[in-house]
Amino acid sequence: MRKTLTAVLLALTLPTLAMAATDGGHHDGKGPGHRGAMFKDLDLSKEQRQDMRKLMGEQMKTRHEITKRYLEKLPEKEQQAMKAELKASFDKQQAAIRSLLTPEQQKKFDEHVKKMEERRAEKHKAKAE
Repeated sequence: MRKTLTAVLLALTLPTLAMAATDGGHHDGKGPGHRGAMFKDLDLSKEQRQDMRKLMGEQMKTRHEITKRYLEKLPEKEQQAMKAELKASFDKQQAAIRSLLTPEQQKKFDEHVKKMEERRAEKHKAKAE
C-alpha cells in the first residue's frame, strides 16, 4: 500500500513539473533535466513550439487520468490524506515562490493564480453539468 501511495504521489507531481517546463520560455533553461534546455538548442519554429506544448499538455492530461484511476482505488481515508498533503505542499510552494518576488511581481503573480483558479472552477462546473 505504501509503495502504491508513493507511486501515486510521484505521478501527481509529474504534471506540475511538465507544466513548469512548458511555460513559454520564462525559465533560463539551465539546470539538470530542465525541458526548456532540452528544446532550447532545437531552434523550434512557433508552430513547432505550439505543437510541442500541445503534446506535453496531452501527456499531462493522460498522466492525470491514470493517476486518478489509481487514486480512486485507495481507501477514502487515504485519498483525503493524500489530497490534504498535496494541497499543503502546493500552498507551501506557492508561498515560497511568492516570497522571491517583489511587491509588484507578487501582485501580478496573485492575479495569475486567481485567473488559474477561476479557469479551474469553470472546468469543474462544466464537467458537473
